[in-house]
Amino acid sequence: MIEHENTEQLNFHRFFDSWLRELNTNLQQLASAASHHHDDDQIEDDSDLHSLIHKVVGHYEEYYNAKSKGAKEDVLSMFSPTWLTSLEDALLWMAGWRPTTAVHLLYSKSGIQLEARMTDLIPVLSCGDLGDLSSNQMNQIDELQRKIIREERVITERLASLQESAADTGMVDLSNMESEMIRKEEDSGGRDIDQRVKSLLKNKKDELEEVLHMGDSLRMETLKSVLEILTPLQAVYFLIAAAELHLRIHDWGQKMDAT
Repeated sequence: MIEHENTEQLNFHRFFDSWLRELNTNLQQLASAASHHHDDDQIEDDSDLHSLIHKVVGHYEEYYNAKSKGAKEDVLSMFSPTWLTSLEDALLWMAGWRPTTAVHLLYSKSGIQLEARMTDLIPVLSCGDLGDLSSNQMNQIDELQRKIIREERVITERLASLQESAADTGMVDLSNMESEMIRKEEDSGGRDIDQRVKSLLKNKKDELEEVLHMGDSLRMETLKSVLEILTPLQAVYFLIAAAELHLRIHDWGQKMDAT
């Protein structure tokens, strides 16, 4: 797949592969920290967890900073990323994961951990994981989800408006002018039309870049908001689930593309 990429795509592809390897390293550290705190429930100092959480969040921020830089060079590649698998591409929203997915992930992992505890016949014991979400936390999560949905709708409508502009007066007029020249086999005026087309499409790409930034900003805002609601140990469990899902979907996609 890499041989078909342009320079900017190739650079980001290499960055993404390196970023995924570091995500896997972060996952191992998160799992180790969670296991350590679970085995020793007398630990009261969460400074190590705070430090690890800060590191992982910084890793995600590094990804979006790289995307922002890449979008300035070639925003179209961010909306058709060759470094992702077909499965990942099919699940994209605004060139990334849909922010409300974070809330669904939280609910899913909470239910799984609570069910596991019930199966072990120890429902009354607190494990400090996502199965221990309090009613206050649930209310905050519910409120956050409603907020994210509203903001997602604004961005979706912004992109819809941009997509509809593919048939606005400027696009239709230029497409007609160039088509007439092709039919008449005329060369005069071609350079002028090319310049107008280039200017028009640049405006479209600038708008796409803004939509991309809106989506990525909401993704990071959502991640940080979820973590703020959770205790440090719960935040570690959430980041474990997020990293596992990210890595496994990428692996599954690669296997599907290889068949």
